[in-house]
Amino acid sequence: MLFRRSKSLVGLDIGSSAIKAVELRPAGKGFKVAALAVQPVPPDSIVDGAIMDAAAVAEAIRRALAAAPFKAKDVAAALSGSSVIVKKITLPVMSEQELAESIYWEAEQYIPFDIQDVNLDYQILEPPAGGSQGSMEVLLVAAKKDKIADYTSVIAQAGRAPAVMDVDAFALQNAYEANYGLDPGVVALLNVGASAININILVGGQSVFTRDVSMGGNAFTEAVQKELSLPFESAEILKKGQRVDEISYDDAKPVLRAVTDNLLLEIEKTFDFFKATALSEQIDRIVISGGASRVEGLTDALRDRFETTVDAFDPFRQVSVEGVTMNGSPQQLAPEFAVAVGLSLRQVGDR
Repeated sequence: MLFRRSKSLVGLDIGSSAIKAVELRPAGKGFKVAALAVQPVPPDSIVDGAIMDAAAVAEAIRRALAAAPFKAKDVAAALSGSSVIVKKITLPVMSEQELAESIYWEAEQYIPFDIQDVNLDYQILEPPAGGSQGSMEVLLVAAKKDKIADYTSVIAQAGRAPAVMDVDAFALQNAYEANYGLDPGVVALLNVGASAININILVGGQSVFTRDVSMGGNAFTEAVQKELSLPFESAEILKKGQRVDEISYDDAKPVLRAVTDNLLLEIEKTFDFFKATALSEQIDRIVISGGASRVEGLTDALRDRFETTVDAFDPFRQVSVEGVTMNGSPQQLAPEFAVAVGLSLRQVGDR
């Protein structure tokens, strides 16, 4: 979104618990995976989307890119969290040139940072059927320059060229469209990472509401760790429904359920915000991705709470992974790669 360059790209999802990297090649009418890797990030190297230990993150990126035959030098990465603002604003109808000239002044009213400290991008949205003739809706995206600099710096330290900087929620949408097409209904994309949930609500294939919730899979692990006096690694295994020594998954269930309830409450708040500002009262479908989407019982809990269809996001539904080898099958790990696939699909001139 925020700056671009040509050539094929490595989609690099720099998460707080792992680096996910994907490189795609055109194949027939679609794409195939040329390289795929996931590499853990040392604990606390990235906190709330802010890079705390640049050397450790750069080293994790280097290891990820050395683990598979990545050829492209250019990288697409994404930001999320409090240093990114995504807002839908309504303006009087004007030409693209008029909008380009006035957007910074308009944006100043909506962005809680100094306008000099952000990189700004925007897109005119398709007017809704029966919408007002005198106004138009514009999607405004602002990201803090220092945060962008931190991310581009670790990519450069890892020996690659940062070419595209996007937003997690939009990369998710890109992967969804490529694999599922344009859905006419209301679809909520939830990417549940280790420390945050990216939420993007699409209506008729168009993003109308995004929010990042500062809570994710680590909340489950930390609660299990604390309540059952376990090391972090054992708690990680237990939360995915597997037994650890003398402790069964049943022992962890009450702890996980309590965290799930808190998580659902935050998602429900987001849906309520959306319903208050949108024409629709209904979420037709929830599509869930991210490493923490595999927490045992989470999908069922979402289905029960919101009484709607909940599907696991498969970013390889229309992308061939034939012949790709890695620890764990690509299909097993698919939900973790949704953002990285969306980034690797980016091309020059994308909005």
